Amino acid sequence: MNPRSLLLCIVTLAVSVAWAGEAKLDFKPIFNGKDLTGFKDAVGNKFWRVEQGILICQNDEKLTGNYLETEKEYRDFVMEFDVRWKTETPRGVDTGIDFRKPRIQLQLGVSGSLKVDMTGSFYVGRPGYPEAGQAKEAKKLMKPEGEWNTFRLQAKGDTFTCWINGKKASEYTDPKFPGAATIGLQLHGNVKMKAEYRNIRLAELK
Repeated sequence: MNPRSLLLCIVTLAVSVAWAGEAKLDFKPIFNGKDLTGFKDAVGNKFWRVEQGILICQNDEKLTGNYLETEKEYRDFVMEFDVRWKTETPRGVDTGIDFRKPRIQLQLGVSGSLKVDMTGSFYVGRPGYPEAGQAKEAKKLMKPEGEWNTFRLQAKGDTFTCWINGKKASEYTDPKFPGAATIGLQLHGNVKMKAEYRNIRLAELK
């Protein structure tokens, strides 16, 4: 077999393996694109609304914070979603995905404590954002502000991984977050902000 044919076989095999792994993931929508079915405190929630298949979070005049949490608890999973936002004030948008027990968060937007964009990084409470879990190249992976970006979040055992637009952005390993818990989408308090989500789907890992 000549080198070119060998390379073609290797590439074909790699793609086949990747698709085989993907096929095993049984993705199911956790947002139906119509209403807040499947989430806690969904009735009359003024901070979250659905418009044309898009889940929108937005503060009131008092800049009240809120979490939209799933009714179901999850431990090991892969979650994919599209998200976009535009900065309305110098403070910037501050949202994210909370999961596991005790809580760990995938940050989206500007950190309230650091006042810098920590998108794609993992927030663990004190001491904040461990360097090992920071997405230091996130800006290079993100599309221009206001455009949709696709994120993949994986929680598997004690390792947490984030991909942005198909590229691995961060990975953090820590055994201190072992418990199954609801998944919460955050609307940070004391921030004038609006963020939009769509195509939220999740596959549980066994």
